[in-house]
Amino acid sequence: MHAAFYHGNQTITIGDCAPVEPGPDQVQLKVSHVGICGTDLHIFHGVMDQRVTFPQIMGHEVSGTVSAVGNGVTGFSVGDAVAVMPLDPCGHCPACEAGHSHICQNLKFLGIDTPGAFQSYWTVPAHTLHHLPANLSLTHGAMIEPLAVACHDVRMGQVQPGEYAVVLGGGPIGILIALVAKHAGARVLVSEINPFRLELARQLGLDAIDPRQADLPAYVTEQTGGAGADVVFEVTASPVGAEVMTQLPRTRGRIVVVGIFGQPPKVDLFRFFWRELRLFGARVYEHQDFARAIELAAEGAVPLDQIITDIRPLDQLEAGFRQMEGGGSVMKILLEV
Repeated sequence: MHAAFYHGNQTITIGDCAPVEPGPDQVQLKVSHVGICGTDLHIFHGVMDQRVTFPQIMGHEVSGTVSAVGNGVTGFSVGDAVAVMPLDPCGHCPACEAGHSHICQNLKFLGIDTPGAFQSYWTVPAHTLHHLPANLSLTHGAMIEPLAVACHDVRMGQVQPGEYAVVLGGGPIGILIALVAKHAGARVLVSEINPFRLELARQLGLDAIDPRQADLPAYVTEQTGGAGADVVFEVTASPVGAEVMTQLPRTRGRIVVVGIFGQPPKVDLFRFFWRELRLFGARVYEHQDFARAIELAAEGAVPLDQIITDIRPLDQLEAGFRQMEGGGSVMKILLEV
């Protein structure tokens, strides 16, 4: 079998890799498709070198079929089509005991803290698997993980029909959040500066503006009759996003922070006081979010084909990274393993 190895210094090689036989409560997958995530790009850029083990096999947005099962595994058989929820919690920390295992204090994220899915066969804990229905392609199955992120964010934001939602950032996660919020019955505005992503958002039936060309707070005020947005999703992880997110919500409006800030940003806490705003953090997903993502994808409720920009073979992982670095006309790139 083959795998893509990251060696540091933006170096990727394709080489042989021995498959790992599944142990107790583990399942081996024949990998089909894997999405290249922004986190993978951060690893490639060396930002997470202190966390990974070299040579690192990345990849966690995955679909595949079960190729072998270990002792004690029930509910999965060879040939089953599955997606992987790539979280391996410890089960005994305060977060896990409180029922919040997705934000376990000792969480292992598969593909970062362990070998990932950029390989022909991948062995994972059985508890990470979700069945894919027969009418859902394995190509779309690789989109379940990022779609589950969006489902979790929208659920944390408590989006209701008829509400007005603003999504700051129109990358893959931002667009998916916008589409899931729209499916939940909200009116949605996407704020994005990339012309390709702006146009794609509009093609997907979303209202979208470039905040460099229009006054975003004024536009939201006008669209809401002077009230402001019910919920704002901050997905840019930028100082500008952290600044503007407090300018948009209505009284007792909600802000959901999705982007991962490398440094603590400046936030207008007076605005929180003045309008009694509510702030929510949203990290990864829970099993119910994966189930909801699979349901939406199987129903065709989210136009996944329009979000997939390119499908490349495994040996073009580095080319995929370079394509993402260039920005421009790219949304989600999948590798067909």
